[in-house]
Amino acid sequence: MLLSLPALHLQTSEYHPLFQLPHGRRGPWCSPSGSPAPLSSETGCGEGSWILVCRLLVPTQVSLLSMEEDIDTRKINNSFLRDHSYATEADIISTVEFNHTGELLATGDKGGRVVIFQREQESKNQVHRRGEYNVYSTFQSHEPEFDYLKSLEIEEKINKIRWLPQQNAAYFLLSTNDKTVKLWKVSERDKRPEGYNLKDEEGRLRDPATITTLRVPVLRPMDLMVEATPRRVFANAHTYHINSISVNSDYETYMSADDLRINLWNFEITNQSFNIVDIKPANMEELTEVITAAEFHPHHCNSFVYSSSKGTIRLCDMRASALCDRHSKFFEEPEDPSNRSFFSEIISSISDVKFSHSGRYIMTRDYLTVKVWDLNMENRPIETYQVHDYLRSKLCSLYENDCIFDKFECVWNGSDSVIMTGSYNNFFRMFDRNTKRDVTLEASRENSKPRAILKPRKVCVGGKRRKDEISVDSLDFSKKILHTAWHPSENIIAVAATNNLYIFQDKVN
Repeated sequence: MLLSLPALHLQTSEYHPLFQLPHGRRGPWCSPSGSPAPLSSETGCGEGSWILVCRLLVPTQVSLLSMEEDIDTRKINNSFLRDHSYATEADIISTVEFNHTGELLATGDKGGRVVIFQREQESKNQVHRRGEYNVYSTFQSHEPEFDYLKSLEIEEKINKIRWLPQQNAAYFLLSTNDKTVKLWKVSERDKRPEGYNLKDEEGRLRDPATITTLRVPVLRPMDLMVEATPRRVFANAHTYHINSISVNSDYETYMSADDLRINLWNFEITNQSFNIVDIKPANMEELTEVITAAEFHPHHCNSFVYSSSKGTIRLCDMRASALCDRHSKFFEEPEDPSNRSFFSEIISSISDVKFSHSGRYIMTRDYLTVKVWDLNMENRPIETYQVHDYLRSKLCSLYENDCIFDKFECVWNGSDSVIMTGSYNNFFRMFDRNTKRDVTLEASRENSKPRAILKPRKVCVGGKRRKDEISVDSLDFSKKILHTAWHPSENIIAVAATNNLYIFQDKVN
């Protein structure tokens, strides 16, 4: 179920030339204090420092039918799931997200399904299995729909998943497709009521004339069952495709962003939202940019940022006005005229924006680089990391095959000291902000043995190629890592590749 979407483009009944663009279980790698170990030659950038914990194949439609018959879905392992060579378009992963504790990991796919994996509990006999994740729950979040007024098909693909902090025994998460956001409750049930007076054991109503005694219903133990129920459905608020959802730090509201508007929702109100950003011009012929991503500040409930297709980031304060037409801060790096080309505007489009956990920095990802911005400095980023600069000479062919419109995500580690993002050929990159070291790793079936050590990969641009290097001309652009996630407090990462979910951990011993 990995998302290999070639391009995110507007699909709307309103015509504009812009719309005609080609579319395209835990590991022992925590420091003694409990905080993530730094990425260094011993714990991240050195050879042999990352190991594969497990490779999970997301269940297909056929698998889901079998899972419903399984008494305990958490006992399902990799041997049950279908091989990835049989994966369909619906099985491709389109989003990955850890919950706030890291005990659960949710994936969404292009078939509208959400699969939740739970971390294996440590046992005395198998201590190393603590890092493994197994299937916990699977449910159909969205179904394909059709907008009869605009004659548009609405895909069931899950664009984003966001967890809410756990307040009780149940878990809550938001999932969205192009038009509708849903709030799901995931809970466990291991007891069932028995001994009703007006119903028999099969649930049928009893004849009141046959009831001669009064019984007190009791709870009987039953096999553990994980239930997913939709508690709220937030619909009919977006004309364009939703690309981002973000839960506010007050945990009472969240926002959803599409190509031209950002709406603010209250979790208790489904029939009304407040429009806080609207960049749609009166004349669509004057449209020059679209919103590509948005996120709330992790600590200040009044602040949020959103990025655009022109490579700019705007920080807005909802205390200033109800409609945030005017930004509080505007982040943009001046373009070097010597690097100006036909593809400059395309590759400068920001595909993802993330606040650091501290709230001090903003990280953005464009096609070739990852940039870190200080909230106190708007004119240029404080750090710029080249993800795959060797592709600069390949932009023409990447434009022809639509790969230049791929939307890569980026993530922070728990201490904001390391950032991770994906690339092609199933490569993913890590950058240590303190040591300025970086590493390229590969998520592949060839390295899918559990506890297998990942060896750093290098790409040869020209000249004589070494034995352990791969030529830039040999890269497979159909294999791409668009979606990644980092455990909130430990060095455990999840990497989505097609319908495969790879989970790696840092090796300290």
